[in-house]
Amino acid sequence: MRTVQLTLDEGLVKEVNELAKRLNTTRSAFTRDALRQAVDHQNLKDAEERHRQGCIAKPVTPEEFSVWEAEQAWRK
Repeated sequence: MRTVQLTLDEGLVKEVNELAKRLNTTRSAFTRDALRQAVDHQNLKDAEERHRQGCIAKPVTPEEFSVWEAEQAWRK
């Protein structure tokens, strides 16, 4: 692991300290987890945006899935 230095406002440090204590973890572990979640969230947003852009660039056509309609098995 690598040590990094961050500048945070006092209120945020106090909240992080309280949460870390309540969760029985360290401030560093809590911060690592929060940063990992933020990175994962941003990566998901980026993937969704790439998907959205792909759908705009090549939209689904009405015929694209209709060829499978005869293959559907309907139950009564």
